[in-house]
Amino acid sequence: MMCVKAAVPREGSLRRVLSLGLPTMWGAVAITYKLTCPLAQQHALGARVVTSAVFFAVGTGLIVHARRALLRELRQARRVAGAAQSVLLRPLPPSVDGLTVAAAQMSADRGATIGGDLYEAVATEHGVRVVMGDVRGHGLAAIGTAAAVLGSFREAVHDEPDLGGVLRRLDRALARHLRERAERDATAVEEFVTLLLLEIGRDGELLALNCGHPWPYLLSGPVVEPLSRADPLPPLGLFPLPAEVPVLECGQLLPGETLVLHTDGVEDARDGRGRFFSLPEAMGRASEAPPQSVLGTVFTALLDHTSGRPKDDVALLVLRNDRQPQPTQGARGTARAATTNPRPTTHLT
Repeated sequence: MMCVKAAVPREGSLRRVLSLGLPTMWGAVAITYKLTCPLAQQHALGARVVTSAVFFAVGTGLIVHARRALLRELRQARRVAGAAQSVLLRPLPPSVDGLTVAAAQMSADRGATIGGDLYEAVATEHGVRVVMGDVRGHGLAAIGTAAAVLGSFREAVHDEPDLGGVLRRLDRALARHLRERAERDATAVEEFVTLLLLEIGRDGELLALNCGHPWPYLLSGPVVEPLSRADPLPPLGLFPLPAEVPVLECGQLLPGETLVLHTDGVEDARDGRGRFFSLPEAMGRASEAPPQSVLGTVFTALLDHTSGRPKDDVALLVLRNDRQPQPTQGARGTARAATTNPRPTTHLT
């Protein structure tokens, strides 16, 4: 163990010596040639051409060396960022308490591996609890905020018996994180998180809390409809939560039905003529397909729409109820009647 620990700083020291030694060597070659080589003292055209070629070679060597050093640092940064992102957005299991799950994100910057999107699905004694959120901003600051929210969510979903208690825990964790960040960075006071919380009971009963996030879509056979039109609460971090947090009853997720949660980067995506991406239309092409196929269909359509250059990070989380059908307590229309301000159904052909 001691040998391994000693080898790490020794390797780093050798790399630093090489990074400084090679440019120094190239500079020494150029200076030595200029001061000691008789050819460098001559003013004839041929001598000048040779001298120019020597200095051009030295300059090229320095540029190549600097480029390699920068690429090496960039690869290292990407490895660190990728490791951090994989810990934060750990791969979801293919099934959570009878719900088939698929999730993915895509960065607007091809070179970026860190963003502010967050999602998770956890089976608890209170039902399957799901979060989808979007932190304002990108980079390390955004991933720190997302980590604070997700860490609190993963604990609170098991401790809090109701969804309102989960939201208050997340709000307190975010406020604490932003206070700590504000001591080092004044821009932290401007940060906020849009957030959607769902609870799916054993009978498919759907409860929701929405803080400034896009409502998910419900896929039922060929029908695609938003889960609700209810006005959301403000995003977390902007204003204090109200004294009473209204948990919205959204009917049931019946066997065979699918929910698609997404960040606003999906529906805000535009093509070259400024037209918005139609998420319902894309989902309609795979409304009865497995969640993984729904993801593939939507991401393919999104990339086609934006010519492969989306302007914002996007994330999708798809859940399908593959539980065995349970005896129903009433008609489907009765279950949906609990939804506040239901949106009109969209039929896609």
